[in-house]
Amino acid sequence: MTVLPRSARSAGWHVLCLVIVAVVLYPLVWLAFASVKPPDEILSRLALLPTRLVFDGYSKGWEGAADVGFGRFFLNSFLVAGLSVAANVLSCSLAAFAFARLKFRFRGALFAFMITTLMLPYHVTLIPQYVIFQQAGLVNTFVPLVLPKLLATEAFFVFLIVQFMRGIPRELDEAATIDGCSVYRTFWHVVLPLSKPALVTTSIFTFIWTWNDFFTQMVYLNDTEKFTVPLGLRLFVDTSSESNFGAMFAMSALALVPIVLFFLAFQRLLVEGVSTSGLKG
Repeated sequence: MTVLPRSARSAGWHVLCLVIVAVVLYPLVWLAFASVKPPDEILSRLALLPTRLVFDGYSKGWEGAADVGFGRFFLNSFLVAGLSVAANVLSCSLAAFAFARLKFRFRGALFAFMITTLMLPYHVTLIPQYVIFQQAGLVNTFVPLVLPKLLATEAFFVFLIVQFMRGIPRELDEAATIDGCSVYRTFWHVVLPLSKPALVTTSIFTFIWTWNDFFTQMVYLNDTEKFTVPLGLRLFVDTSSESNFGAMFAMSALALVPIVLFFLAFQRLLVEGVSTSGLKG
């Protein structure tokens, strides 16, 4: 049996990785070129490159739809995503600190129950939550999108931070207690700063998931002025009249910029947080 040289195997793996990267990136490249195609070529011409560059989609898309500028949709998305990140990081880190560092009755049972909620479909709790928010008069506001994040309902992030905090030496807690720190000061000044990689990972995923969330925002938001970017993009597609695909693709490409910048800014801490959380337990 002939064994391929190490250099040939390495080259083969590199070629395979490049093919996978090309397949993954092709939709993004197609979106970027589709945003500058003439309107009559977007759906009728399969070629990747346009015959000529047209940037009318960006200007018309930024004007928005339904008498609301697209800048308003961006502002709403930034507001919801920013508040969700802050609320999720605060609540999940507090819950994770309790599970990872404190000793209390039924801690193991409660942690196991929290983990089982990962298997609970979101749609099971959607209707009860909607009824509660409707009776409280909070439908068509941003509160239903942010308030659940303050209650540490994201079990995945709680588990992620717990795994990271368990790897922090307990001697630091004991030293802080000897120095007169309370539990809250130990959490805020000792454990929380050392958990920065896990917190950054939580922030990035929360921002991306909230920014791209369409279903929840569609359920709770009714007024066009309160729409976020995903809901604003839907306004360009009208089943009863002409759809502006050029503007929709242009604003879709523009909507990717905050996500890419947010990811690139914290990429190193993201990788560190995921890898260390998976190794320590």
